[in-house]
Formats: sequence, C-alpha cells, structure tokens
Amino acid sequence: MKLRLLLCAIAAFFLPLAGSVAAYYAGDNARDWRGARRDSTGLAPDPASTREAVIQVYSARAVRWRGAFGVHTWIAAKPRGGAEYTRFEVMGFGVGNGRQAVRVREGIPDGYWYGNEPTLLRDLRGGAEVDAMIARLHEATGRYPHANEYRIWPGPNSNTFVAYLARAVPELHLELPSTAIGKDYLPDGALFGTAPSGTGAQFSLLGLLGITVAAEEGLELNLLGLSLGVDVWPPALKLPGIGRVGVPEHVPGSAMWGVRRLEGEGEGGALAGGAAAPVAAEAVRP
Repeated sequence: MKLRLLLCAIAAFFLPLAGSVAAYYAGDNARDWRGARRDSTGLAPDPASTREAVIQVYSARAVRWRGAFGVHTWIAAKPRGGAEYTRFEVMGFGVGNGRQAVRVREGIPDGYWYGNEPTLLRDLRGGAEVDAMIARLHEATGRYPHANEYRIWPGPNSNTFVAYLARAVPELHLELPSTAIGKDYLPDGALFGTAPSGTGAQFSLLGLLGITVAAEEGLELNLLGLSLGVDVWPPALKLPGIGRVGVPEHVPGSAMWGVRRLEGEGEGGALAGGAAAPVAAEAVRP
C-alpha cells in the first residue's frame, strides 16, 4: 500500500512533466534563440500617453530546453510622468564572467522573451501609492542577497528574485506561476517564509522540498523544484511543467477585469477598463 502511494506521488510529479517536455519538442522550438524576437508585444501602456505610474509583472517560457520545464519572470515599472520603463530581472548570461545576475535597467517592458510571448501576471496603475511601491522595489533589489549568483536549478534564479521582490512589496498580491521554478528557493537558506503573494506561508528546503499554503497560491507541494498543487478558487490543478489546469484566472488588464488602479488619477476607483491581454494558464486575480 505504501509503495503504491509512493509510486502514485512520483507519477503525479513526473508524468505531467514528461508530457510538457514531449509537447515542447514536438512544437516549433528548434529556432535559434540568438536571432529570436525581443520586440514589444503591445501589452504595456505607452509612456507617451500614460502619465500614471505602472507596475506590470510578466512571465514567458524560458530559453531553449529550459522552456520545456518552466518560465522566466520579470517586473517592469514606470513612475508617474516617466518616459521609460525599468525592468527588474535576473539573468544568467555573463555571471560566470563576473557580471551581476541582477539587471535593473531601462528597456522594453513587454518584449518577447527570445521568441516566447509573455503573459501578463499583474497590472497595477495609479499615483503616489504605486510610485511608493516602485521605490520599494528598488530598495528591495539593493537588499537581495544573491545579486551575484545564478543557478538554473533549484535557484537562486530569475524566479527567486521576483518572488523576493513580491514578498518585499506584498501589495502586489503576486501569485507566481507554478512553473516558475526557483520561486520556492528562500534567500539565505531560510526554511520558512511568506508566500510570494503575501497571503500565506511556506516551508522550503533549499527549493528542493517544501510546501506552500496561501489564499492566492492554494496548496502547493514542491519536490526537486517542481510544483504540484490545488487552487481552491477558482478551482484548478497545478501540474509540473504544464501549469494551471482548470477554471482560468483572469489577469488584471484583461477585458474581463481591467487594470487595477490603486489611486484615482482621475479614473475614479479600483478597476477600470484596459486593453485586452492574453489570459494564459496561470494569472492572478486582482
């Protein structure tokens, strides 16, 4: 009986992952990433016509074979009246040659990630309150303890960094995709921490074994960096490699929910209509 339960648990983690790998290599993923698209997808509002402060969070399938397993995440932000977006992200390119893993720089906020179309996870807009959140993102970036480290697995990586920023600015209520491998790696080797969404708690042993219980994330089990879980509302399963399967959550910025505005700026309230954005397998509620 115990052996059967163990085999079922192993199958629950690794069969969906095998399906994700098979689907990845059966698709059009043999392109040369060095010449792949990095241009804008049009998901971010144009700074020239948008005075309000903006914070957006994106995910996209990782580069090359890593895309079969998970996603890369980043944050883009623009203060009130700002003419450019700043991207907050971690990249492994050049770290072995002494370059910092943390990259905070002006750039395209919503670009294809080496040919992979991004999904909008969070879209906050407003005035002084959003400006203050952007300042706290900068402050938290300066405190990130792994600025010069990058490990694809189990972390610290790009998702470890974004999860760290989310914990530092809990007003984001950021539920990262279950396919964001590395999000459960707690900085400085901590065993316990707040869930990235700020709505619960988690235990993690170096990102290799752990559990998260939170209002946004639901129940997630982590084994070897892979997440298997259940979201209570809207109901869904979270499968390794595949992500969310079930009732879709609608991302702020979609036609259904609109963007989330924390201050009026003349728009008058919590939710206002926005441009349509792709609603992918994993998104968060406003």
